[in-house]
Amino acid sequence: MRIVVSGTHASGKSTLISDFAAAHPEFEVLGDPFEAVEEMDAAGAALFAAQLEISAARLLELPAGARVIAERGPLDFLAYLDALDTLRRPTRSPELFRRGIPRTATAMTHVDLLVLLPLSERDAMAVGADEDLDLREAMNDALRELADDGDLVGDAVVVELTGAPHARRAQLDAAIIGSAGVDSDPPIPETG
Repeated sequence: MRIVVSGTHASGKSTLISDFAAAHPEFEVLGDPFEAVEEMDAAGAALFAAQLEISAARLLELPAGARVIAERGPLDFLAYLDALDTLRRPTRSPELFRRGIPRTATAMTHVDLLVLLPLSERDAMAVGADEDLDLREAMNDALRELADDGDLVGDAVVVELTGAPHARRAQLDAAIIGSAGVDSDPPIPETG
């Protein structure tokens, strides 16, 4: 089972993945693609396009039957590119967005479960002003819209998780079971 956890910055992706990995050591964790990017200037189209490529390449390289949970996928970075354009940022690039569409669609054919962590007032994450709140909101909106595009997400099961961290973890386990993935707990032997 190949799982991608997607969401705007400061939406709880790392916490969910850490909690999940602690309970499911059989899954390999693929960290945020940002960690693999060479030094670049501020969050602009080139940075997001590079991360889109990294996240797409690692999904395409996974062997059949891999058990992986990835922090972010190409859809995240396509959403950031879209958000830059929506906000009319000087670092936007409609061309990089257009070029990212087929790459994202191809990579998403290698995803079984796409987990979205949408922003919600109910979940209220503490976020500092240095987090570019306008970009955070615009990316969240773009991601939700792109995730509704069947041409982009292919056959991946798409679920939105909300609530406190423990509730999200339980929802993820239920989604995996519903997707015919792994058991969330080992089977209990029947007695007598």
